[in-house]
Amino acid sequence: MNKKVLKGGAIIAATLMLGAAVVGCNGKDKGSAKKEAVTLTVWESLSGPDEFIKQAGEAYTAKNPNVTIKFVNVELGDSSGQIALDGPAGVGPDLFAAPHDKLGELVSSGHVLPTVDAASVKSQVLGACSTALTYNGTMYGYPVSAETYALFYNKDLISESDVPKTWDDLIAWVKKFNSSNPGKNGFVMDVGNAYYTILFTTGNGNRLFGASGTDTTNTCLNNADAIAGMKEFQKLRTVLNVPAADLGTSICDAAFQSGNAAMHITGLWNVVNFENAGINFGVAAIPSLPGESKPAASFSGTRAMFVSAYSDHPEEAADFAKFLISPEMQKLRFDLTGAMPSINVEVSSKYMPGFLAQLDYAFPMPSIPEMGQFWEAMGNASKNIWDGADAQKEMDACNAAILGK
Repeated sequence: MNKKVLKGGAIIAATLMLGAAVVGCNGKDKGSAKKEAVTLTVWESLSGPDEFIKQAGEAYTAKNPNVTIKFVNVELGDSSGQIALDGPAGVGPDLFAAPHDKLGELVSSGHVLPTVDAASVKSQVLGACSTALTYNGTMYGYPVSAETYALFYNKDLISESDVPKTWDDLIAWVKKFNSSNPGKNGFVMDVGNAYYTILFTTGNGNRLFGASGTDTTNTCLNNADAIAGMKEFQKLRTVLNVPAADLGTSICDAAFQSGNAAMHITGLWNVVNFENAGINFGVAAIPSLPGESKPAASFSGTRAMFVSAYSDHPEEAADFAKFLISPEMQKLRFDLTGAMPSINVEVSSKYMPGFLAQLDYAFPMPSIPEMGQFWEAMGNASKNIWDGADAQKEMDACNAAILGK
């Protein structure tokens, strides 16, 4: 990956011109020259995305015999930090996966290159994905999947007609269910994960870092709309009387997967796990907040492949990235990972309508650098509020921690 400085440019140029003349005199088609062998190093996660890169790589090499795809395991959550170390050292990837909320950090640090043929890529992918990958008016990366979360419900424990449309309705139903089903919970969720709890701050159109997601002077997490929603969140403790420390993602996933929870907020990534466990479930939009009729707004995320600014083969890397958003590859990725495609392509899933219904009300996670402070600050505030702390004080502290005040 180390860049080499070529000396004697004039001599090389002259040599190339002479070579071109010789080829012309010999009457050979210059397109027949063998292309340089290229190996593209690609970072991705295990448990599905790895197999996608391997199979997509084989398909790409079949079309482009001079290009070999080398998969290296670097997990999605680690790639942004790792590229900062390995890229400048010359041992990084040509292409790597990262969540779109890391975009501001990646661009500001000079780690990634702009999208090649951005207009064409935008025309192929979902609008939410291209918006998520646009920073200061420029698009970076190539979206390979979209995601949001929704309300999963166990059909053996709750009928489709009883699935609540509001959080107040959910609390009322869960209270009745818990009283008649000892040992089970009517509802579970990871109450300390900002990815999920952000939805309670979105009433009345309120959005993290403002409508555009770029206001670095105000998180909008401690205003009246956000506080009202976090108090609604705190009310859930009356029907899920479990400390925040005991409601992590793995615990909640296990509760639903074992048939011990009627409802759970999670994403498409859990579909295969729940199916394999034999759970008869459905997916619906998230309940609405007080005074509203539409589902509460969730985060939408875009998983993208970014061309490293340190790559020796940026053109080939960009071309492979474009290949990954083709209909054939997007269907393959869905089959292997269950992740929502980033393009408008038909896939076979009875759960997709529920996610698409929620996606209509989702908003892209902001991608400004301040998001780096958001996760821990909002997660801690959510845990404390769940465990009984004052919502206003916690959200004021959250806002200050994110903005460095």
